[in-house]
Amino acid sequence: MTEKELRPLLQRREWTEIELKKSKDALSRSVFSSICAFLNRRGGHIILGANNDGSIEGVSEESLQAQLDTLAKDLNNPQLINPTCHIDFEPVEIDGKYVIYGFVPESMEAHTYKGVYYDRNQDGDFELRSTKQIFDLLVRKGKAGYTENRVFPYLTMEDFEPGIFDVVRSRAKLQRADHPWLSMTDEEILESSGMRLKDPQTGKTGYTLAAALILGSEKTIASVLPHHKTDALCRINDTFLYDDRDVIRCNFIRSFDRLCAFAAKHLPEAPFLDGAQRISLRDTILREVFLNLLIHREVSNSYPATFTIYRDTMVAENWNVPYHSASVQLSDLTPHPKNPTIARFFANMGFVEELGVGRRTLLKYGPAYFDGREPVISEENVFSITIPYRSTGGNNGSKDERLNERLNERLNPSLQATMEIISTNPGIQRKEVVSLSGKGDATIGRHLAILMKMGRIEHRDSKKTGGYYPKL
Repeated sequence: MTEKELRPLLQRREWTEIELKKSKDALSRSVFSSICAFLNRRGGHIILGANNDGSIEGVSEESLQAQLDTLAKDLNNPQLINPTCHIDFEPVEIDGKYVIYGFVPESMEAHTYKGVYYDRNQDGDFELRSTKQIFDLLVRKGKAGYTENRVFPYLTMEDFEPGIFDVVRSRAKLQRADHPWLSMTDEEILESSGMRLKDPQTGKTGYTLAAALILGSEKTIASVLPHHKTDALCRINDTFLYDDRDVIRCNFIRSFDRLCAFAAKHLPEAPFLDGAQRISLRDTILREVFLNLLIHREVSNSYPATFTIYRDTMVAENWNVPYHSASVQLSDLTPHPKNPTIARFFANMGFVEELGVGRRTLLKYGPAYFDGREPVISEENVFSITIPYRSTGGNNGSKDERLNERLNERLNPSLQATMEIISTNPGIQRKEVVSLSGKGDATIGRHLAILMKMGRIEHRDSKKTGGYYPKL
């Protein structure tokens, strides 16, 4: 690492992938929780001898070598960092002072520091205290297995929806006239799809959660996953409650059909010529959104998947096992398989192809549907995608409703919540936004910077006494 390479990192200050720490005369012990958090998330840069604002305080030359030695020794002590790791830290001279720099790579393992798991977000390092938080980390690292493979030995063929296998075969036939499923029994379809497994802990064999979610009756799904729900809402006029709602608790095949029907009921058609072929932009784009909502959710969490239609945007949300934690562009979105068995089953019915096709479909057809705007994607614990569309229904709402829609268009739910606090509390100060939102100061600072850059808010009067106002 050279001084020239280091300066841009200091200018970015602390962030999800950058940790700055004072460490002048003795090693800051909190560096190890940061190392653990970076190992468990997606890696990051650590700079010792720097303040949070990026200014250089430096590491004293008398303690420099001792700090480097302690880092090397303690990173190889399993009572501190477990599993142990090797990270190269090096001194770098900048502005006549020394700092210690190290890059922590993302690890394939789940690490602890002094027996505690740590993770990373925009507000810094945080302990994973609950069993659920630790389980999510282990799932992300592939150490807890896929939730979809959980075995239920008591499930029988009578627990699947009557007639659903005929639907499966008819859709597979449309995909391929000689599809192997056409000559298989119902049991053989499940076996060949990897949805009858042996539980490695109990040794019992049974049908899996994936089988129940794709093909089960509502009663069966309620018994194996009571919190399962997909909530479809239309909030075009009534944004506080809803104009229409469909609470979907059935299997994934039926859920997909009901989501498509709900969208067709409330969203305008958008015919489009792709060469000589006429297609529906609405159906083509939402097909990928709904498949992602169903196939790539982390089903172990009780957070409901939702699809909400507003006047000129629609928002899909589902619980996620994030590999990144940030807002991302559609072109930069990297797909990761959450439920590969479920994805393969849908692929056999012709719903999906290889991983990443949905993103390419949105990139290809999206510009013609997005009304000159870009979708907003947030890949955090809750994955959300906000998709703009051209409304043809007119605007019959009140002046206040139209103002609220203008303020909130193109904002993901997290940014929208911050925007709503400011729009209902003109002149509010940053610390008050933090208090009302329940989020950390760093997160709110990032939201305010984004909203100001988008031209949605402005800061008036002095830095000490002034506040934030919606920019109309």
